[in-house]
Amino acid sequence: QVQLVESGGGLVQPGGSLRLSCAASGFTFSVYAMSWYRQAPGKERESVATITVAGFSTIDLDSVKGRFTISRDNAKNMVYLQMNSLKPEDTAVYYCTAVRAGFLKRYWGQGTQVTVSS
Repeated sequence: QVQLVESGGGLVQPGGSLRLSCAASGFTFSVYAMSWYRQAPGKERESVATITVAGFSTIDLDSVKGRFTISRDNAKNMVYLQMNSLKPEDTAVYYCTAVRAGFLKRYWGQGTQVTVSS
């Protein structure tokens, strides 16, 4: 079955960096678009970044443009989110998701907590 396991979250000071990783298994990774979502306390879940099957990436959230980068390694079935210049408002649970091209079903990981605080 599809499994997405996030790691790399934690507590970081404002201005710091984290790299989130997502290990995918149970499906043909190379034919799935991958995304990172996040959900802050009391807020709706929002899409942060997406990377297509072909490797084209987009940052879906204006507030993180220029600071976050998404990437994928099809050989390792991994997707990453590099987060730089972190701000307290980036505090959220971050989720890795997978969607097969042409299909509607989105698979979700269990999430990893990112807390930005001094």
